[in-house]
Amino acid sequence: MSIHSWFEWVDAFPSSIAIRESINGYPALLTSHVVSMCLFAGLIIMMDLRLVGLAYPQIPVSQIQKRLFPWQMFAMGVSSITGSLLFYGQPLRYYGKAFFWTKVVLMILAGVNALAFHFTTYRSVANWDGDRALPLGAKLAGVFSLALWAGVVLTGRLTAYNWLTFN
Repeated sequence: MSIHSWFEWVDAFPSSIAIRESINGYPALLTSHVVSMCLFAGLIIMMDLRLVGLAYPQIPVSQIQKRLFPWQMFAMGVSSITGSLLFYGQPLRYYGKAFFWTKVVLMILAGVNALAFHFTTYRSVANWDGDRALPLGAKLAGVFSLALWAGVVLTGRLTAYNWLTFN
């Protein structure tokens, strides 16, 4: 089964049709996705600006992480669920869109960046937590995160437009 056949198969599900034809459901999903995405992006930016050294220098990184992380995960969960449902409701709309596939790749890279930071640099946070100048690994993670998530938001918005497809 080709990827396009899989997209057609999902597009024909009654539940997929119900989502895209819902008068109130689809707009509610779209609104929930945008609101949760904005919350997630704002919280990520707060953490990344601290890692880069541009904000909150007086607050230890671990304190910011402790306060923001649960909310980041909540917003990411809501955004992921609503985004998946939006995709599920119109899979053929996204199949040939270069911006959609770019967004997917950027989200994967942002996830890899976050995991790399947490499994390497952040493990030694006790050694540099209160420092104004953070280690290079923390700064790079912050810069990459800012760039990758900005790319996700940009390509996500551009996905709505049809001028760049590979159909």
